[in-house]
Amino acid sequence: MNWLFLFAFLGILGALAGAGYFMLRRGGQRRDAMARALAVRVGLSVTLFLIILLAWSMGWIEPRGVPIQR
Repeated sequence: MNWLFLFAFLGILGALAGAGYFMLRRGGQRRDAMARALAVRVGLSVTLFLIILLAWSMGWIEPRGVPIQR
C-alpha cells in the first residue's frame, strides 16, 4: 500500500513539473498542454484521496495521530 501512495505522489509531482515546463516553453500549443498536465494532476490527487478513504474504511490503514510532547 505504501508503494501505491509513493507512486501516486510521484505522479502528482511529475504532472506539476510538466505543467511548469509547458508554462515556460515557447510555442502555440503550450496552453493546451499545460491545462492537460494540470488536469492530470487534479485527477491523480482526487484518485489518491479516494484510495486513501477506501483503504481507511476497509481497515487497511489506520490513523496514528500526532504524539503529544510534554
